[in-house]
Amino acid sequence: MTIDSLIPYMPPFQAVLNAVAAALLALGYVFIRGRRRSAHRNTMIATLIVSSVFLMSYLTYHAKVGYMPFAGQGWIRPVYFTLLWSHILLAGVIVPLVLATVYFAARGNFAWHPRVARWALPLWLYVSVSGVIVYLLAFHAYRPEGM
Repeated sequence: MTIDSLIPYMPPFQAVLNAVAAALLALGYVFIRGRRRSAHRNTMIATLIVSSVFLMSYLTYHAKVGYMPFAGQGWIRPVYFTLLWSHILLAGVIVPLVLATVYFAARGNFAWHPRVARWALPLWLYVSVSGVIVYLLAFHAYRPEGM
């Protein structure tokens, strides 16, 4: 099995990873609100791993495939591209925010950890959910020719 043979399976795999990350983020939030710190920590570590696997898969896919044109026409195009660009922009913003949040937690700096996490959580959740929506629009609702 080669990377090239896995390419067709990467977009749905990435969508599943994004959905799992969103669910784990919500669960981590529930745990910390319930003061279940150990469960929160474990859930957030799992979220970080899932999102890291997503990022590696995403970069591999786009290194092999490159740009995939969106097949939708009409009113959906501005909707799709607005969603896509907000997703891409916030995905770039979320990486340093997540790293800062993890850094503060790992150092036991619980004065700064929740301050950064208050921004990181909703943005990370948006990026994860919007990634699933982008996938559904680009690969199912408006399937490219030849797929």
